This record gives sequence, C-alpha cells and structure tokens, in this order.
Amino acid sequence: MKRIVILISGLGTNMQAIVQACAAERWAATVAAVVSNRADAAGLAHAREHGITTAVVDHTAHATRDGFDAELARVVDGFAPDVVALCGFMRILGDAFVAPYAGRMVNVHPSLLPAFTGLHTHRRAIEAGCKVAGATVHFVTPALDHGPIIAQAVVPVLPGDTPALLSARVLAREHLLYPRALRWLVHDELLLRDGLVVHRHGEPQHLL
Repeated sequence: MKRIVILISGLGTNMQAIVQACAAERWAATVAAVVSNRADAAGLAHAREHGITTAVVDHTAHATRDGFDAELARVVDGFAPDVVALCGFMRILGDAFVAPYAGRMVNVHPSLLPAFTGLHTHRRAIEAGCKVAGATVHFVTPALDHGPIIAQAVVPVLPGDTPALLSARVLAREHLLYPRALRWLVHDELLLRDGLVVHRHGEPQHLL
C-alpha cells in the first residue's frame, strides 16, 4: 500500500479530489498525511474530518528558505511517503528538498506547460490571446514548473473571459486530471523515457 503525503497552503480542493478518488476508486494507496505551511489553511480541517493526520510547518518561523525546507523535509519524511503531491502549495522548494523525491513528487500547474510558468497564468493567457488554456500535472524538479509532463487538460478561452472565470473552468478539470495522474503513479503505470512520461498501457494522457 503506497503512502501519499499532500502539501497544501489553502483550501486544498485538489487535495479533496484526491482523497475522494483514492477511496472511491480503491487505489492501492492511502493519504497518510496532509501538511501545510499555514496553520489557518482551510484544507487541514477537511483532512481531519476524513481521519487524515495533519501537520503544520510555518514558513514564517524560519529565517531562511533552507531552514524551512529542512524542517518540512523532516516532517514529511516522518510520514514515510512513497509519493508527495503538491496541491496549491505556495512555497518554492529548494534543490535539497526536491532531490530526494525525484520521480515521486508531483504538482499541478494551472497552464499548459511549458507556457506561463509561475503566477497569474490565467490573466497572462487571456492577454496573450490564447484560444485554449488548461492545467498540467508534472513531476517536480528543481526548475520551477519545468518537470516532465504527466498529463494535461485543455479548456477553451471564451470571449469575455476574466481570469476568475477561466480559473474556475481550469480548476474543475484539475479535479479530474490530478487524481487520474496520481493513480497512475501509485499503481506504477508511468514510464520516463528520455525525459518524457508515457503511460505503460497507452492510456490517453490528456483531457479535452
């Protein structure tokens, strides 16, 4: 039984989608813990309601990013994770934290990577005149938002879209895409070949 540790900073709606899918689809995995850098993260209460252990590593209590990363690693390692999933975790993680989880840590980013890394993805997509936008689940590497792509979901950019409207449509697709990609990972259905991720049995790695 694989152990998943999820990192959040806020409401954690993708975390909630993963918890629900893990139970409903009877994954060979369990969500062992939910960890946040904010004690007031609303997602912690949801995790506790589902009997999931929670922990907080307050980034403001550490003078340096390295200090925070070291304490976060200590806490996460204490739950013996097979997989670490970032769900709206709003801290940039340094190389020393990322490296030990190579091939085992994933993130969902609200754009069709490699386009629009970083913040304000929906505003930037609209301003650039994009006709489609979407979300990407990828392996985490030291380079921000540049890890090998596991799966992507596409949504149209509609006339009159605002960042808030587009964000809501993309988030709804994330709630389908992220659990699917994570299930593949915990069931050992993904292969990394020459820096590209393929599904072992050829399952489509996109949602349209």
